[in-house]
Amino acid sequence: MLLWINGPFGGGKTQTAHELRRRLPGSVICDPEHAGFGLHRMLPPGLRGDFQDLESWRRGVVEVLDLALTRHQGVVIAPMTVTEPRYFAETVGRLRELGHDVRHVALLADRETVLERLRERSPMRVLRYVAGKDAGPHRESWAVRRLDHCLERLREPEFAEHLWTDHLTVPQTADRIAAAAGLTPRPHTDGPLRTRLRQAGVSLRHIRLD
Repeated sequence: MLLWINGPFGGGKTQTAHELRRRLPGSVICDPEHAGFGLHRMLPPGLRGDFQDLESWRRGVVEVLDLALTRHQGVVIAPMTVTEPRYFAETVGRLRELGHDVRHVALLADRETVLERLRERSPMRVLRYVAGKDAGPHRESWAVRRLDHCLERLREPEFAEHLWTDHLTVPQTADRIAAAAGLTPRPHTDGPLRTRLRQAGVSLRHIRLD
């Protein structure tokens, strides 16, 4: 089974994916974004647009996930924002055509909720988050500029199932996704501090410097 976790940038896909991997024995994360980063690094900076526009990315994601789903015995988790209907059909749709059990969910939230999450995932905010301190003013970024477009597109029926996460913690979001897929994750037993530290660690590991 493939759990494809969609949603706006900063919507909680990566944190939810790691929570599911931690609590679903035998599950793995296969992040399509890594393939996109690799393709970007092959190009001169001036030619680096949206890597999803590259057919090689879409074909490569299907090839790699097809291999993982065919050879790996556990659940495969793919956290990836896709809002273009044609690209969605060429990735999620194509994997379904190949006979795989693909469960797609789009994590949605109000604009202000997502903006706060984007603030929290910045490098300095992560360090402040661990210390329990507030962050400074939010800086505009590519993710923010794309936010309204993502939220509008992902509300469309073709991107269902939709899961509104404004009032859900990451463990609760993972529980909802697992239940919808008929999976039973291990119970979430960590306290607030340990949960905070683990999520901060996930954020730090996913900071990009290029």
